[in-house]
Amino acid sequence: MKVLVTGSEGYIGSVLVPYLQSFGHEVVGLDTCYFADRQFLEERKRYTLFKSDIRDVKVQELEGYDSICHLAALSNDPAGEIDPNVTADINFLGTLSLAKAAKKARVKRFLLSGSCSIYGAGDTSEFLSEGAKFNPVTAYAKSKVDAERGLSKLANYNFSPVYLRNATAYGPSPKLRLDLVVNNLVASAYAEGKIAMTSDGTPWRPLAHVKDICLAFKCALAAPKSVIHNQAFNIGRTDANYQIKDVAELISTVITNAEISFGKPAESNIDKRTYKVNFNKALNHLPGFVPQWTLVDGITELYESFKKFGLKKEHLFTDEFITMSRYKSLLAQDKIDKDFRWKA
Repeated sequence: MKVLVTGSEGYIGSVLVPYLQSFGHEVVGLDTCYFADRQFLEERKRYTLFKSDIRDVKVQELEGYDSICHLAALSNDPAGEIDPNVTADINFLGTLSLAKAAKKARVKRFLLSGSCSIYGAGDTSEFLSEGAKFNPVTAYAKSKVDAERGLSKLANYNFSPVYLRNATAYGPSPKLRLDLVVNNLVASAYAEGKIAMTSDGTPWRPLAHVKDICLAFKCALAAPKSVIHNQAFNIGRTDANYQIKDVAELISTVITNAEISFGKPAESNIDKRTYKVNFNKALNHLPGFVPQWTLVDGITELYESFKKFGLKKEHLFTDEFITMSRYKSLLAQDKIDKDFRWKA
């Protein structure tokens, strides 16, 4: 199968490309390359990469592809607040522009990398399934809701969109991010000897290893159309819904010299997200999808990778591994304009 992966130089994309290659897919990447110089540990197999903005992709550039894994987006929730209008322009309107071009190019399947953050500030007395009410509390989450709704209007017999609502990712990646909660807390524990939470630890998050997310994409590419057409799937595992304080406790069992500290109470924190998610639909109806990673295994893997890399305290605060810092740095250096387009 010939597959285009947008966002191929991002955190998930840089893991997904070689993963799909290992199963025999012909993979081509497309990325605007905000993080081209970011490199963490792994040497990657060469692949064809087109440097482009998804807002500019033309129909003829998509001809010949069987499927698109659409990961490119302005992420994450905090970074999406730099300019909510730009977030919507890229994540919503850019996605629809790409999808319309793909449909005209006769690409059959369009897999959207979505997010469980669309559930926002949910009722944590229950686990939210795909039919739960959307309650986005950030521009990023709203853009993902709008993208799903827009794509669903394009669905027909010849064009099949699918919405993979990923839990909060964690784990090593060639394009490592340290602004994801598990990655951040493990990095802080390793480099500073502190597991420093920004809240009181009570918010809930569903968590998924980056390789389990890649498994979901692989399964969605292979699944019969009748099983997945124009449907949403929460991607993760139901037993991996954790309060942040419990994540911290698990980290302390792996990095035993790290001290746990708490931040502001959840109700006074800027980040209001808290939700628990049910992942049974993907387990039962996405053929082959059986998550392999437990959180403890992932924490241990991160710890070992930080030791091998030689992670230092300064890595926690530079734009090398922090998404919002990178965007702000590119803007401050006048390398991208206010619409997040490259100037040179």
